[in-house]
Amino acid sequence: MEEIINQNTNQSNKEFETLLSKDLSNRKFKEGEVTTGVISEVGKKFIFVDLGLKSEGAIPIDEFRLTKEIDKIKVGSKIDVLLEKVENKHGDVVISREKARKAASWKKMEKAFEKKEKVKGIIISKCKGGMIVDVESCLCFLPGSQISLRPEKNFDHLMKIPQVFEVVKLDKKRGNIVLSRRAILEKIRDKDRDQVIAKIKEGDIVNGIVKNLTEWGAFIDLQGVDSLLHITDISYSRINKPSDLLSVGQTIKVKVTKISEDKKISVSVKDLSEDPYIKEVEKFEIGKNYPATVTKVVDYGAFASLSPGLEGLIHSSELSYTKKNIRPGKILSTSQKINVQILEKDMEKRRLSLSYKNTQMNPWVKFAEDYKVGDNAEGIIKNITDYSLFISIKGSEFDGMVHYRDLSWSETDSELEKYKKNQNVKFKIMEVDQEKERIRLGIKQLTEDPFKFFADKKQSDVITVIVGSSSKNGIYVYAGNKEIPILIKKNQLAKEVENQRPTRFAKGDKIDAAIVELDKEKRKVSLSIKALEEKDAKEAVKKYGSTDSGGVLGDILGKALNLKKKKEPKNK
Repeated sequence: MEEIINQNTNQSNKEFETLLSKDLSNRKFKEGEVTTGVISEVGKKFIFVDLGLKSEGAIPIDEFRLTKEIDKIKVGSKIDVLLEKVENKHGDVVISREKARKAASWKKMEKAFEKKEKVKGIIISKCKGGMIVDVESCLCFLPGSQISLRPEKNFDHLMKIPQVFEVVKLDKKRGNIVLSRRAILEKIRDKDRDQVIAKIKEGDIVNGIVKNLTEWGAFIDLQGVDSLLHITDISYSRINKPSDLLSVGQTIKVKVTKISEDKKISVSVKDLSEDPYIKEVEKFEIGKNYPATVTKVVDYGAFASLSPGLEGLIHSSELSYTKKNIRPGKILSTSQKINVQILEKDMEKRRLSLSYKNTQMNPWVKFAEDYKVGDNAEGIIKNITDYSLFISIKGSEFDGMVHYRDLSWSETDSELEKYKKNQNVKFKIMEVDQEKERIRLGIKQLTEDPFKFFADKKQSDVITVIVGSSSKNGIYVYAGNKEIPILIKKNQLAKEVENQRPTRFAKGDKIDAAIVELDKEKRKVSLSIKALEEKDAKEAVKKYGSTDSGGVLGDILGKALNLKKKKEPKNK
């Protein structure tokens, strides 16, 4: 019995599906086409439309709010929709009201896009990046950059008012249409611009309104046509910014200086009057001093005004004799009254070169009056480098350099370790080079040169020295004073090897040594005890015996010593 019932049910389902498919085919529903449906329900988020299919289609209610149709929507009303899918994977009908409107007017928009024709529409709402425009029930996007000729903060005055647009982009696949109101305004402006420019020629003097100010100039409106007034054409005098002399909305008289091939207009205010450079510059002579006012301070110097409209540049190298790398703003300031000297007049380039330092007393001249080479002075150590000291000389603006070789007669760089910054020191002026702006100082020159001890000495002379210290390499001795230590090498301490021990000598011992090397120019001297012993031995052999006689040195010296002892009582 159950089998018979199931067979009847399956047969009934098949018959229903056959009849439904036949009915749908007779209605000729095709995806992608516009069809008419009846609103069956208005929900909070969706509006349901009955097309007579298996199920109802749902349209987001936002599609109706954007076009202000929400008030007209009622149950039972007929609307045109685009059938996107008869049945999706969930078995639902997919329809769109917005795409139906676009489809209806799409062909008109395509034609307008291809032929660059104007279209009329109404800006109905704002969106991210621009506006939504309704063109014959087709929602289009109007970018913010394409609304007007120049950026504006508020476009409320354009809302809900019929406007003319140009279709600049049309994407049928995505269903996007982009409009431009600016393109229409540019065509109108260019047409008017050509008419205005046709009436203007270079050299004309016209009235204009300051439209906008920038750091590098101003835009002047000439009967609806923009022209550029560069900052250098505003005044013969140097100005910091256009707003110093101009303001937006101000009416000014300008001279048309250039109309380019692309119809860009350049104007000038300063060309309306005579160039004060040519008029005034003849009143000033090169080499003379004149009062001036600092008008602007820049990284490379300062500009100063000598008379109305006449300015000159004081280069940073002409600000100070001594401060070479200092910022100009630390010497001069805007509006400061100063004296300047005319260095150069360049009539062709309209340049005037000035000097501030030439109006001041040259500190080099004062230094030459206060200090002479060889004078003793004092100062404070400002800096210590790997090879020298830099000292601020008391009573002057200058610094002098003491090379480490001029710190001590020992001429070693280790002498630098004895000095510290801000330490007060005394020195001698060694050299003043005004051309190179250099002063050389010396500290060791305050004491007598210890090498003078060897001034009247020569090689092979015997001198008496004092032992300062000993090391494994020999002993250090001093001749005259302790400024120059002299090393007597270990192999020069005695003739006999067993006596060449540095430990034989104690600090403070006085010993005799022979000069074996003496270079007074290089200040180099070498001493030897061994050479002295060998010298004494040779003299003894020469006096008391001969090496050819077979006698040994001990016998000869023994005779000499015995002879000396025998003579001693007689002398007593």
